[in-house]
Amino acid sequence: MPLPRTRVDLSALLARCEINYWRLLGLLPEREAGQVREFVLDAGAGRLRCRLEVETVAPYTTVLRVRQPAQGSPWLPTIDMQVRICHDAEVAEVVMCQGVRHVRPAYDYPNDAMHQPDEKKGWNAFLGEWLALCHRRGHEVEPRIMEDLDA
Repeated sequence: MPLPRTRVDLSALLARCEINYWRLLGLLPEREAGQVREFVLDAGAGRLRCRLEVETVAPYTTVLRVRQPAQGSPWLPTIDMQVRICHDAEVAEVVMCQGVRHVRPAYDYPNDAMHQPDEKKGWNAFLGEWLALCHRRGHEVEPRIMEDLDA
């Protein structure tokens, strides 16, 4: 018997994207192309490095790269997302995650690409949790200190 079709809750998706917008503005209040902000998260068992990099800035949109290197952990992959911020609509949406672009809001399951039924929702939920963690436990680090951590 086939699984029921996945339905998109557009109001919930937009609400999540609005929350992500305000969380990003809290971490990156001023945006210039090439700007980088790095944070260290105290995550119980160790310290995680997180990086926000502004890729492009236009009058109504900003595109950023969100990265968290694996840092030598065999069980924790490098997180790599691209986020489009739409300032006129006040939303921030993940447009690329782990090198995958152009996902639909919902998929039948199973599907050829093995996307989850609510893949886009999951990406944006993960971004929201990651940003909340940066707000709660992140410490911005000066670039020269980051070099010392690399050594």
